[in-house]
Amino acid sequence: MTVEAGEFGFELRTCRWAEREWPPHEPLARATTVLVARQLGTRRRRWDTIVLECDREALRQRANFGPERLDSDLLHVVRNAPAEWEYYRDALPHPGYPWRYVREAIHRAADRDVLETRKRSNRIEIRRKWAYPDWLERLIAIENKPDLDASAARALGTQLEYDVAMALADEVWVATRETGERVEPVLLEDLPIQAGVLALDPDALEASVEWYPRSLAVDDPGTRILERPGRSTDGRNASAARFEYVDPDEKAATRLEIAERAYERGWRSFVETMRPDCRHFELRARDGLQALPHCGANGTCQTASACSGSCPDFEPEPPIWRTHDWPIEGGPGKRLKRVLEERRERRRPGL
Repeated sequence: MTVEAGEFGFELRTCRWAEREWPPHEPLARATTVLVARQLGTRRRRWDTIVLECDREALRQRANFGPERLDSDLLHVVRNAPAEWEYYRDALPHPGYPWRYVREAIHRAADRDVLETRKRSNRIEIRRKWAYPDWLERLIAIENKPDLDASAARALGTQLEYDVAMALADEVWVATRETGERVEPVLLEDLPIQAGVLALDPDALEASVEWYPRSLAVDDPGTRILERPGRSTDGRNASAARFEYVDPDEKAATRLEIAERAYERGWRSFVETMRPDCRHFELRARDGLQALPHCGANGTCQTASACSGSCPDFEPEPPIWRTHDWPIEGGPGKRLKRVLEERRERRRPGL
């Protein structure tokens, strides 16, 4: 039976394929493991799929800090916390913003039990509980375009040019639906040559590399494109492009913040933006490889925009469903959320 593969379904299939098969062109090192997330990025750029190549043992050590992400303020504290008691202003480098926000982050870190604090002579002293591990090795960004028409290709080309110039990810890829033609149509589009191309068969959950990517210079300054040149009526550039350089340290901090968000969310968090408490909501694993959200009312793979309280077919679970074989604290919807959470935790060793 064909797996439903609209744009959202295709995205979920890409994530599952990456979780099972990454990297597509060479074996994964024994000391490396893969973590996959979706719909993450920065204020200016959001990617469909993110693949993190992680040091396996360091990722296990990351579990000491809990399943929730560490934001930029918390990272500043836990990464620089001293091994012995020290006044926080002496221990931490200046953050570039007022110290009161650092104190707030210290209290949040202590509440999460990832930092030790004490007061001596009315001064806050801190001591780390664990050294924050260097768990992220590489970050790969994938754009999912199952049906790449000309207008979508133009928009995608602009996005990929931004990615290549910024070099925030180690590699950028385009994943499109496999057509079986001798030359995949995506290769005929005007896309940056630095971007790799994957042809994915969402039914068989198999992919082939149609174009290999170039590794981007993540340790060098990035170029953030702010404004592209306009065009005059005769097709010539009518204005200059505007851009700015991004410091490598800023890029490194942004990469780690994205990785932390990916660690927290994974890609199965789609259920958190849907209504699993609806009697029509279910998870279907037609091929035994992946559970996809399905709506029994309209018979399609569900999406977050369609699966909401405003859906005309929304019906809350009957209370009687929660009184038989289901736990008292919830019905089938709660159980489905737990199933996905358990599968997400398997990718985060040590929790």
